[in-house]
Amino acid sequence: MRGMNSELIVALDLPNEELVDATLRALPEAVHWYKVGLELFCTAGPAVLARLQQRDKRIFLDLKLHDIPNTVAAAVHAAAGHRVDLLTVHATGGAAMLKAAAEAAREHGTERPQIIAVTTLTSLSHRDLKAIGVERDVSEQAIALGRMALDCGIDGLVCSPLELEQLREAFGAEPILVTPGIRLADDQTDDQKRVSTPETAARLGADYLVVGRSLLNASDPRATAERMLQAIAG
Repeated sequence: MRGMNSELIVALDLPNEELVDATLRALPEAVHWYKVGLELFCTAGPAVLARLQQRDKRIFLDLKLHDIPNTVAAAVHAAAGHRVDLLTVHATGGAAMLKAAAEAAREHGTERPQIIAVTTLTSLSHRDLKAIGVERDVSEQAIALGRMALDCGIDGLVCSPLELEQLREAFGAEPILVTPGIRLADDQTDDQKRVSTPETAARLGADYLVVGRSLLNASDPRATAERMLQAIAG
């Protein structure tokens, strides 16, 4: 059981920076982690990171970097300068890119971001993988890419709840596992095809559970967040 060690990350999938403060006010102070993804970062830029840090929040910068090794290394250095805590890259960028990202992060010492590799997007099914030429099923793909990323010095992996147990069995307790696709039992799944409840994801070994729409669209975000925090702890 790893649930007592799991953390909730709220995904700030918002169209502009002005909504950030209102969202933080609507949620309990016990929520320490927030994810800034492509939409908000492209709209607000690094200023939104400073705004979160002023509120003593931890930052998961989810940009899913995927480019040539030198470009990704430069982006890691830039993100480290903003003192983000977690930063994502795509494992499909290959070993040279992953090594460059890990090495760039290590140059920042104890203040470095932890680099998390995305194995397979939670919106993808086995049929989707076949359409882009990947013959392995989703779980096999996640394990293969995860092994490559960890061998390259990456700190952890993003995976769906359905791959959690297999990844823990394959790689043990050390890698950080970040799990999107978290929904309460009565939530809609929207465009994510591989989802789970907070209780199940925590029990199967997730270190961080990323929740967006289930909170942001809730009629009472504070109460919903408290339910999730209790579910993770329990």
